Amino acid sequence: MDGCRFGVVRKAWEMPFLAEPAELAGLRNAVRLRLDLWGLAAVVPDAQLCASELAANVTKHVGRGTSARLTVSMSGSRLRIEVCDPDVGSVPVLVTNEDGDEHGRGLVLLDALADRWGVVLRADAKIVWCELTTGLRSSVDHVGGPQVARAEALLGLLGLSVRDKDVQRGPLTVAHAEEAAIDVIADLLHWLRAHGCDPDGALDRAQAHFGAELPVEA
Repeated sequence: MDGCRFGVVRKAWEMPFLAEPAELAGLRNAVRLRLDLWGLAAVVPDAQLCASELAANVTKHVGRGTSARLTVSMSGSRLRIEVCDPDVGSVPVLVTNEDGDEHGRGLVLLDALADRWGVVLRADAKIVWCELTTGLRSSVDHVGGPQVARAEALLGLLGLSVRDKDVQRGPLTVAHAEEAAIDVIADLLHWLRAHGCDPDGALDRAQAHFGAELPVEA
């Protein structure tokens, strides 16, 4: 299959926050929820650490209570994380020697995790950003794997679009043995997860539809 048949739309997302230690847990949860929706669960741990470190730097070096903003977006195939604050008077500096100044040591973790990072100075704000490798081919690509590939091939044969909610999905006409049917269901669940959908929710809805279609016992 050439390219991605069913792309994942990942629109830039931002969240204002106050530079307080108590805010970090909420930022980490928000990053996890967003990346799960984007089908990027594998990047979540590193993304959470980077977001936490960038936010913590505002608390340490700009001041507690500072109004800041977290932005998560795609930069080509990379995941981009930005934290914007109003302090334009200082630029974060990476310190690599053990005897260096305390300022900037937190960036060592960022430098180790990120594919690249940097600082953008504007007239009224500073943006510290980093980008993480996702393994995707483009911003609308999805996480691969044999299960996902088989499920997407099946959907392509059926001519269904994941974004078209009005399509009437008829039952498969090919009779499979029990184990083959289980394999198909498992592949579809992998496909749903890769596209940021909730496999458990899909199973619940499928079970509800299945139960509703059973004949009512007298």
